[in-house]
Amino acid sequence: MDQPITNIGASRTEAKAMFAGGCFWCMVSPFEEMPGIISVVSGYTGGHTVNPTYQEVCSETTGHAEAVQITYDPQIFPYEKLLDIFWRQIDPTDAGGQFHDRGESYRTGIYYYDETQRELAEQSKQELQASGRFDRPIVTEIEPAAVFYPAEDYHQGYHKTNPYRYKMYRKGSGRDAFISDNWSMQKDQAELKQRLTPIQYEVTQNSGTERPFTGEYWDHTEDGIYVDIVSGEPLFSSLDKYDAGCGWPSFTKPLQAAAVSEHTDSSHFMVRVEVRSKEGDSHLGHVFDDGPQPTGLRYCINSASLRFISKDKLEQEGYGEYLYLFE
Repeated sequence: MDQPITNIGASRTEAKAMFAGGCFWCMVSPFEEMPGIISVVSGYTGGHTVNPTYQEVCSETTGHAEAVQITYDPQIFPYEKLLDIFWRQIDPTDAGGQFHDRGESYRTGIYYYDETQRELAEQSKQELQASGRFDRPIVTEIEPAAVFYPAEDYHQGYHKTNPYRYKMYRKGSGRDAFISDNWSMQKDQAELKQRLTPIQYEVTQNSGTERPFTGEYWDHTEDGIYVDIVSGEPLFSSLDKYDAGCGWPSFTKPLQAAAVSEHTDSSHFMVRVEVRSKEGDSHLGHVFDDGPQPTGLRYCINSASLRFISKDKLEQEGYGEYLYLFE
C-alpha cells in the first residue's frame, strides 16, 4: 500500500486521497483548483498487474480502475470536503461502470490511506444513502488504498490539453446531465421572490441584465470573495477583479473553472457565451475574450447575482478555506 504523506513544513501539511469515478478525465477538474489542492494525478489502481497501460486497463483484464490521486493540504481543505465533491461527480448506484463507460475499470471507489479516512468515507456513504437523494442502494466501494500507477502523460490534465473534446465527451457521456438532474439546487420560486430583491430575482431567474454603473459591485475594491446570491456557492475572488470600464463587475476567471457553466446565448440578435452558476443555476452574466492576461477573458457579471463576503468574515460565514488567498 502507498504510504500517506504527512510532511509538515513551514507552510503546509500534505496528505493523499484517492477516488475512482469512471473516466479519470472527468475527475480532475472538480478538485484541482480548490483551495489546498496541491496536485491531481490520473492513473490506475486496485488491479493485479504492475504498471498497466491504458489499453490494458480498458481491456478489462487487469482488475484496475481508472482513478485520481490527490495531494492536498488538510489544514486548508479537509478530507470531508473532498468526499462531498467526489459524491457529486458520480452515479453511486451504478455497479457496472459510469454513464456510457461500462466495465470494471470504470467502477466507483473511495480508497483510504488511514483509519480516519475510512471512518469519514463510511459515514459519508451512510449519510448519502439515508438522505433519500437516490432511490437505489449506494454501491461505491470503500477499500484500502492499493498501489497507484500514474497514467500516460497524454491523460494528465486532459481537460486543458483537449478542452473541446473533453467538453463534448462529458456532455455526450451523460455525466453532466446526471449531475444537473441530481445535484442542482431545488428552488422554491415563491421563497426566492420573498428573499431576493426584484432585480436580483429578474437577473438570476429570468436572465435579466442590470443597467451598467448601477450595481452594488461594479466599482467595489474590498478584498474577499463573491458568491451566488441564490445558492451561496463561491464564484469569484476580488484578486481576479478589474475595472473593465463597462459598468459591471469584471473578472479574469472564476475561483474554479468548475464553479460556473457556459452556454450559447443567441438572444437579442447576438451570439454570446452565457455564464451560470453550477449548483444554483443562476444567470450570472457573460464571458468575452477581450480581457487582460493571463487569461484574456472578461467575465462580465451582474452585481445582482452576487453576494460579497469580505476576507475578515470568510471564517465566520463558512468559507474559511479561501482565507489562504489573502495571506
